[in-house]
Amino acid sequence: MSNLATAKAMIAAYNAQDVDAYVSHMTDDACEANYRGAVVREGKEGTRSGLAAAFVKWPRNHAEVVEAQAIGDYVLMREHVTRGPASDGSEDVAPFDVIAVYSFEGGKCSRVEFIR
Repeated sequence: MSNLATAKAMIAAYNAQDVDAYVSHMTDDACEANYRGAVVREGKEGTRSGLAAAFVKWPRNHAEVVEAQAIGDYVLMREHVTRGPASDGSEDVAPFDVIAVYSFEGGKCSRVEFIR
């Protein structure tokens, strides 16, 4: 599977709120982070638990891929994210766009960085 196809499979799993399928495409030490900044989910297990908590809070969470391209070991995606109402009664999050940079090692995603 190409890196682009893998990143798209990750988005499909994200939209299905299938955390196990999502992290199956990641290296064990993969992480999700703000671009050039703080890591927000550390390792495959940290990503699994962080996404599971997010999906409980926003059960209608959805990311639409607006643009996608692969460049070497990287996939760049412009995504439009909608959260929907929060299950805990907290304020709604306005829809937002994000650029996600997926880094790959050995056919698996090793890092996702978000520019927002």
